[in-house]
Amino acid sequence: MVSCDQCLSWGVPEGIGRCRACREFGVRYPDLGDCLGCRRRTPRRKGYCRLCWCQARLDRGPVNRHSRLLPFVQDVRHHQLFFARMPSPRDTTVRPTQPRRGVGTGSPGIPRKAPPPVAGRPVAGQVQLRLIDDLRRDYRYGRVDLRRHTVPDNPWLAWALHLSHTMAEARGWSGIVHRTLDRNLVMLLAGYLDGERIRYSDYYPVLRDRMAGLKRVTEVLQSMGILLDDRPDTFEAWMTDKLADLHPGIRRDIHSWARALHEGGPRVRRRSEGTVRNYLYHVQAALTDWSQRYGHLREVTREDILAAVANRSGFARALTLAALRCLFSWAKREGLIFRNPTTGIKNGPCERRILQPLSEDDITHAVNAATTPHARLFVALAAINAARHGDIRAILLDDVDLGNRRITIAGRIRRIDDLTHQVLVEWLDYRRKRWPNTANPYLLVSQHSATGIQPVTQPWVGYLLRGLPATIEGLRIDRQLDEALACGGDPLHLAAVFDIDSSTAIRYATSARQLLQRPHEAKPPPSPGTRGSTLDDSPDEPVGSS
Repeated sequence: MVSCDQCLSWGVPEGIGRCRACREFGVRYPDLGDCLGCRRRTPRRKGYCRLCWCQARLDRGPVNRHSRLLPFVQDVRHHQLFFARMPSPRDTTVRPTQPRRGVGTGSPGIPRKAPPPVAGRPVAGQVQLRLIDDLRRDYRYGRVDLRRHTVPDNPWLAWALHLSHTMAEARGWSGIVHRTLDRNLVMLLAGYLDGERIRYSDYYPVLRDRMAGLKRVTEVLQSMGILLDDRPDTFEAWMTDKLADLHPGIRRDIHSWARALHEGGPRVRRRSEGTVRNYLYHVQAALTDWSQRYGHLREVTREDILAAVANRSGFARALTLAALRCLFSWAKREGLIFRNPTTGIKNGPCERRILQPLSEDDITHAVNAATTPHARLFVALAAINAARHGDIRAILLDDVDLGNRRITIAGRIRRIDDLTHQVLVEWLDYRRKRWPNTANPYLLVSQHSATGIQPVTQPWVGYLLRGLPATIEGLRIDRQLDEALACGGDPLHLAAVFDIDSSTAIRYATSARQLLQRPHEAKPPPSPGTRGSTLDDSPDEPVGSS
């Protein structure tokens, strides 16, 4: 265990560097600079690092718990260190108990707030068009406080509140999430007029600063059909920055090719965004070199293609050649070039490296880093059942049969061993206590996915083991290699146990046979002037000795 690099909290697993709270703080506030309080170079929120914000929350105390935190962070002159993954100190003063809303049938609690009336899409009459269509609205002012004022009488707002209530009941949202969404809808639709479109860029900075349900507000506005989504295309921005150094003639063709792959067309099969990014990454060096000599793709020759892949080997050569073939095949179909220079160029056999098992120390570090119920479930499914990232995220609650000790992973029924059964029970208990009303059908849920019906994201699966030698993928490979070593390198056995492709099973079997042979550990044959077996560890005696 070491201390965090940013908040200096003790108890971070060795090799990770930062605690979970600091990693999430850096993602949410990427402004890297010198803190105005402690002068350390870390991610900042309004000019101050996370350690200064934690100290300001501690200095504010229970008396001023409803006051703004910014004046307190400006007065921070010292820091109280703490342990990682420990709850922040709470106010322990005794307060009079307040009745809860609708707790128990016979309790004298505050009655639960009545649901909004059923409403539908308002009937639009005569619409007054806006004089200036590009006029921006600032939602920071003129807010309606539902604690002091009543809900404005607006039919569009009534429809939005009804949709919010329906979604909250269907997805099992907590009261805090539901009330936050209602406040945001009142802020946006209190003065809404027929025919108006709400721009995403108008309310994004307000909800981003408040960190309050941006995704849920957008979903409600989209279902109402009044959202004007003016978010910039991140793929287009990334591609423009990536192709900035190319010649204008080559850049124009590469931009059209990448857009055709991303969007698809009558003669082009649509690829995923990750595939297009991977293609551009592998051909960028060749394109930069050609831009210094040529002004169009039709000037590229076969020798240029061979020179682009000459200094590459293995998968890098195969991917580069595949991207170039795709590029020039598209250019030939579109009439941009006269002849495809990649025709007849063969990739050749691709030599694969021998898979190596993980060491005991690497596996021990991974097990010690899995300190949460969901992290232990990740490690168990990867190290015992050889499950992939996507397969773990796609497991549904209906796929788990604890009574018969069966679990369905990627469409294949597997037996649940004792360790996996224990970890599954622990996670399901935690899931039921943490999110008792969630309607998410997936086995694994997070704080963000619990309010929806989508699976968890891929970074959330492997962030706990990030930086360690034994990742989720490394544990999966080690499990299959261990099975290959145990069965003596039988590819049929591996294909039947893990339901993998024949080529993948042959690769694991080949690596297992080479590891089992261990030619580097074999002893050399005895020299001509000595006698004795090579398995005898005792020194040889000279010939003729008694």
